[in-house]
Amino acid sequence: MIVKPETLIGWHRRGFRLFWKWKSKGGRPRLPRNIRQLIAEMAMENPTWGEERVANELLPKLGIRVSPRTVRAYWPEDMSRFGSGHSGSQRWRTFVLNHAKAIVACDFLVAVTARFQLLYVLVVMEIGSRRIIHVNVSAHPSACWTMQQLREAIPSDHEYRFLIHDRDSIFSSALDDQVGALGLKVLRTPIRAPKANGHCERLVGTIRRECLDCVIPLNERHLRKLLREWVGHYNQARPHAALGPGIPDGCDRFALPHTSRYALPTGARISKTPVLGGLHHEYRLKLAS
Repeated sequence: MIVKPETLIGWHRRGFRLFWKWKSKGGRPRLPRNIRQLIAEMAMENPTWGEERVANELLPKLGIRVSPRTVRAYWPEDMSRFGSGHSGSQRWRTFVLNHAKAIVACDFLVAVTARFQLLYVLVVMEIGSRRIIHVNVSAHPSACWTMQQLREAIPSDHEYRFLIHDRDSIFSSALDDQVGALGLKVLRTPIRAPKANGHCERLVGTIRRECLDCVIPLNERHLRKLLREWVGHYNQARPHAALGPGIPDGCDRFALPHTSRYALPTGARISKTPVLGGLHHEYRLKLAS
């Protein structure tokens, strides 16, 4: 058979690719079929979740340890991926980490109703546990209203030392003096430095992505109801990567003892509960009756 040199070289390259593909067989075994289906199901049912969020959901509540890279290998091809944020400066981050359990932070965000009314949402969070300790809505917030919300959020027997907020005009000097009477020292963030209150800013972004961007509140009462349901999910069932991953109010009630890394415990089944009409789902193990 007479062929051109280019044809012979092309045959040899294709043959080498087939040979190397055969030689490279093996590697890490695939996850069990039910786990692969569960990952795809989580991705399809929760469109705002990324690979890391799914991996965090699997570990503390279902006891299945997989990395985000493994989750990515079984991610549905038509689903979008979400990136992660960036941390603040090292010096401020070190301070916050060293005093996290003694710090609370607050911030405002704006929501728009179906009739284009602007509503203002105040969120107060505990930095150490990432728990939302208070949330409320007002169409016309004032310094007096904000101070009342802080009184409701912070108990009389608290162990907090600092309150972080930005330089919005609603946080007046009179409000800061009243906060001092509660036993807290106010830390006002520098001008145009949102990273100084990065944990609360990140929480505001999470509220938008996982709740407000996906629903249209009809009025103030409806928005308050939606936020109350989402905050319950956030505090009691949503894994947080910075906690290990873990859940702000603890995750002991989710896991069942078992030793296998990829398999479900014998006699257990996965139960799922919809949140906000199915926008999110909570997964947990239950023993079959």
